[in-house]
Amino acid sequence: MEVGRSLWILIIIKLIVIFLILRLFFFKPELGKYKTDRDKADHVIENLTK
Repeated sequence: MEVGRSLWILIIIKLIVIFLILRLFFFKPELGKYKTDRDKADHVIENLTK
């Protein structure tokens, strides 16, 4: 029982680390520089239609 618990803790820690690394390097908060929702929407539409 103790081995299973430690393995689950290890899996959870690895998932947290993986998601943090993905967020830092791949999902940058690019929309944070826009103040209004209209500016954010315009930016998204412009990038989707390129």
